[in-house]
Amino acid sequence: MSTNPNMEIFLSATPGLESALLSEVKALGFAGPEAQAGGITISGNWHDAWRANLMLRGASHVLVRLGSFRALHLAQLDKRARKFPWAETLRADVPVRVEVTCKKSRIYHHKAAAQRIETAIQEELGAQISADADVCIKARIFDDMCTISVDTSGEPLHKRGFKQAVNRAPMRENLAALLLRECGFDGTEPVLDPMCGSGTFIIEAAEMALGLSPGRERSFAFEKLATYDDARWQKMKTASDPAQTRTIFYGFDRDGGAPSMSRANAERAGVANITRFDKQTISELVAPEGPAGLVIVNPPYGTRIGDVKKLMPLYQSLGKVLQENFKGWRVGLATNNEKLAHATGLSFGKQPVTFSHGGLRVTLYQTPTLK
Repeated sequence: MSTNPNMEIFLSATPGLESALLSEVKALGFAGPEAQAGGITISGNWHDAWRANLMLRGASHVLVRLGSFRALHLAQLDKRARKFPWAETLRADVPVRVEVTCKKSRIYHHKAAAQRIETAIQEELGAQISADADVCIKARIFDDMCTISVDTSGEPLHKRGFKQAVNRAPMRENLAALLLRECGFDGTEPVLDPMCGSGTFIIEAAEMALGLSPGRERSFAFEKLATYDDARWQKMKTASDPAQTRTIFYGFDRDGGAPSMSRANAERAGVANITRFDKQTISELVAPEGPAGLVIVNPPYGTRIGDVKKLMPLYQSLGKVLQENFKGWRVGLATNNEKLAHATGLSFGKQPVTFSHGGLRVTLYQTPTLK
């Protein structure tokens, strides 16, 4: 059995956007970042795990690797799980749930494996097992090696706690943050979303410009672990002051309910003074006064052939308006259909980036500065 005081911390990301999260992790100065499928690994201690939850916009969860041991069969898993130092991390008075995955191992029944680990935690530590527990132990059995991790986040990190009003198929906050970063946004230029929905792109951009910590108002699972120090956590949360900016961020939508929904979300996030949301159709869209910036848009998708044909005029109209009225701006467009993307008539420069969104393969297309 092995444990490491300089722990391995795994930051999960939207598949396909690991490089954008890697860029963010490096910018925040985390140690030893390395990209792998599904996320980034860093080295650090518990305070680094807390800071990752507080500061990272693009991550979905922050997992701390607690240790590993070899297990060739269920009896061996039971024995070694009972010897695992659960009390170093878990509290006896806090319920726990266990999730197990098995791959390329002699132990192949994940439910049976989970039951062995649950029994070990319950009988050796005294903690209750509950399917609804905020604290989750994740065991990955791969090539007969069982790696034990704890999810320090709890609820997914896209749940910032501000976006209470949402429309259909809302963009997740962490995905919006990664797409903004892929488009080269660094907080110093205006951003405009002509189909803003509940305002996710615009609110994320505004928060980035102000340097606000995405986890500043929510709670995390690590607050229920034996390693938690409330005084240090409170100090960490208040360590930096918000930046100042005169940049304005714009969201428009033809649905009259979307702007009011977005305004309410922006108010809760504390960015209402630098965001503007209005009802407006694509055909009415013009660039706001001031410096050029980034237009980022996630139009409706065509999941069936008939949908694609119906959506063609919308994409054509969007491309025409952007080319005519947004010279000097650049565009980031996320869609699941290459024909729809090219129907805009926009010239895409950078290599498109494909990622997973709501079970669909979606691609981010980007233009250079429009001329």
